Amino acid sequence: MFDWDKKKRVIAGISAGFILVVGLSFGIFYQPQAKTDKIFSSALEEFSNGDYQNAYYLFSKVTVFSKLKPIAIYHRAECAKMLGDNKSELKQYQILFNNYPKHKLSIRSRYLAGQKLVDEHPQLAKKYFENVIHTAPNSDYAIASEYYLGVILQNKYKNEKIIPTSVKDDVQNHFRHYLTKAPSGRLALNAVNHWLEFADNISKDDYLLMANSCYLFEDYAKTQELLQKADMNENWTLDVKNSYAMKNYPRAKFLTENGLQKRSQYVQESGVYDAIDIYLKLANSKTEAVNRLLGLSSGKGRDYLLSLKCQNSPQNEKAGCYSNLYLKYPNGQYSADALSNIFFAKIKSGDLQNARKVGMDHLKKFPNSNSAPMVMFWLGKIAERTNNYNEYTSYYKSVINKYPDSYYAYRAYLKLSRMQGPLITGYISPKPVVYPYKYTRSNIIVKLVDLKDYDVVNELTDDDFVRSWVLYKKGDYSHSMLVARDAMEKIEQKPDKFDLRWRLIYPVIYYDDVLKYAKPLGNNAPLILSLIREESYFDPLAQSPVGASGLMQIMPATASEINSKMGLGLNISEALFNPYKNIELGNYYYLFLKRNLEGYDISSIAAYNGGIGSTQRWKNSLHYNDTDEFVEQIPYPETKTYVKKVFRTYWNYVRIYNGND
Repeated sequence: MFDWDKKKRVIAGISAGFILVVGLSFGIFYQPQAKTDKIFSSALEEFSNGDYQNAYYLFSKVTVFSKLKPIAIYHRAECAKMLGDNKSELKQYQILFNNYPKHKLSIRSRYLAGQKLVDEHPQLAKKYFENVIHTAPNSDYAIASEYYLGVILQNKYKNEKIIPTSVKDDVQNHFRHYLTKAPSGRLALNAVNHWLEFADNISKDDYLLMANSCYLFEDYAKTQELLQKADMNENWTLDVKNSYAMKNYPRAKFLTENGLQKRSQYVQESGVYDAIDIYLKLANSKTEAVNRLLGLSSGKGRDYLLSLKCQNSPQNEKAGCYSNLYLKYPNGQYSADALSNIFFAKIKSGDLQNARKVGMDHLKKFPNSNSAPMVMFWLGKIAERTNNYNEYTSYYKSVINKYPDSYYAYRAYLKLSRMQGPLITGYISPKPVVYPYKYTRSNIIVKLVDLKDYDVVNELTDDDFVRSWVLYKKGDYSHSMLVARDAMEKIEQKPDKFDLRWRLIYPVIYYDDVLKYAKPLGNNAPLILSLIREESYFDPLAQSPVGASGLMQIMPATASEINSKMGLGLNISEALFNPYKNIELGNYYYLFLKRNLEGYDISSIAAYNGGIGSTQRWKNSLHYNDTDEFVEQIPYPETKTYVKKVFRTYWNYVRIYNGND
């Protein structure tokens, strides 16, 4: 008879054994998240302290079930590298991309593994680099892989007396691809040198390509040597820049004149603009220089020269100048700006009917131009002057809705709110800069930032706002703002004011300190904060070429004068780069400007950039009926732009942090 009791005992024994094995395995592999985080954080700390051996061990203790595991493997490779253990470093890379092939760090790991194998195992390295190019063709690693593929192929034939033409072409193609995509890349000069050593059939275009990289690395002698072998028609703009860098100013001027006269059709417009700018730097009179170049040019760059002429023309000649520019280049790069200036000239002359026609034509033709918000706002002002309530409110609301972060949205808000002065409020309610999107607790990027593993994050995201946030968390505020600003510029339809990404572009760094020094002096704290943002992007060590220093970019002589007049007793050389003392000095300087400009903030901001003497002269000589007309007529383009930038920033601080519509 079959013993059912025995069978039950056997089954029970097997089940118990299975449960024991599972339990033991669970005990081995399972790790509470808090424990994993603690181990990972400790490993990072040991790495930071230089104890790479212990860091290597701790990273190995991160459980395989954790999202941190592939990152821990990558860090183990870094530890091995610091210990000089090439074999272990390579092994960790291979474990990472073999076990986690879809993880973003696998691309970097495969690339780094290829680097290590270039000399000893070139065929395996070649396989890895080709995989990187196939998997992530648009990545920086793919570009760099092209360089190494060129090196591998070059090394293969370096001892051969006769090298097939096809091989030479392939090597050149790899180096050409790299220099085209990464002219200032880390490997660019190596690519140039390898290319020159290997090939004997280099084209003139390729010599120019190599010369450009050498110029970017400030090897001006090598650049000049390579330019001699390039085509003169195509190399002259780079030759101008290189001659200027070598302080061969006569040559730079000659090449610009000759190039504009005979060779502009062979080069890109941006290069022509660069050459013109250098020529103007060397000129005693910019007006005379522009006129001379206009007499020589007939192709590319002529529209730029005409726009420069118009910018620097007397007020009574501007309208005619811009009309000529628009007539000759109705679809050119400067046509929208030209038409907006024609539009404003008609407003100034009192020809509101034709001004309205020009403005509406501008919005129809250039709806996404930089000048579109200005035109829309002034169409509102025209309607207001003719008492067309529905029309002007419609225009003002449209400016705010379509261009919400612009200077003209700020001016439109003041109009709709019937506010007499330029300042909406003297206070804002600071909010922290946080991860720029809604997220779950499982978000690995947030986790890594919490653990202060900043550098790895950039490998895991292509989102510039996230990269901006990481930079902010690292304390690199200036770089953070620039990255976020550029990312927002690419978004045609701007998000609403509550979007967390705005805080990256307009952070409230040093606001408490600004308030501390601004309030007792009667200065507007958000406006001073805006001034700081535009002056230095919150870099306390910022220094301009002319010596303006610190957060508020104060000239040493100005700082000394304010220090003496106000009896502050500061050591100026130290105070300028001390963020708190710089804010104190800047607030007193701003108070000085206001006191001498009848307490007007618009004028004071203009004076902060253009000088108090110039501002007083403009106020006395310009014909204007209100603030808007004054700003539009400021003769210095830099100062006019500066005023608009500061108040645009002020507006954004108010709307983002105080919730004003």
